Amino acid sequence: MDYGPCDELPSSYKILVAGGFGVGKTTLVSSISEIRPLITEEILTGASIGVDNTQGVEAKNTTTVALDFGRITIDEQLVLYLFGTPGQQRFLFVWDELAYGAIGAIIVADTRRLAESFASIDYFEQRGTPFLVAVNCFEGARRYDCDEIKQALNLDPAIPVCQFDARSRASVKSVLIGLVQHLMARAEEN
Repeated sequence: MDYGPCDELPSSYKILVAGGFGVGKTTLVSSISEIRPLITEEILTGASIGVDNTQGVEAKNTTTVALDFGRITIDEQLVLYLFGTPGQQRFLFVWDELAYGAIGAIIVADTRRLAESFASIDYFEQRGTPFLVAVNCFEGARRYDCDEIKQALNLDPAIPVCQFDARSRASVKSVLIGLVQHLMARAEEN
């Protein structure tokens, strides 16, 4: 887009993509971003042994150490900036900086390690940041319906839960649409 001096700039909004280690946050940002995403993946080192829980993702050999960043233009008047958070507890100090100014969050979950979602849920509930839970459907993982996942995570009934494939641009797009609809519904209630 090329803006002249009198053109109105589009509204832009910040959305966080959070969740535990290895749930698909980087993949989500990479599959939807219209620009080459900024990815801060580094190789796991011996320092992570006994610190990072790799159960269920033993083949994973990299991790986000700062953030992932991508952009998606919805239309000429709306641009979303996606900020993916690091998943390990030892990088949680980064979240406060990344969360500043965010209008909402997508919490990516993995049914093989659903308990990894609680830290993200607690983080956004404590701050009053609206979010939805998006369950990344990994091949070979047991499938649960959204109500079962909502109950397992002890979520407020108003929190949306959806299932998606982080590798699919169309699937990630439906998650973003779900979050925007959730944000709009909350705004109408207030």
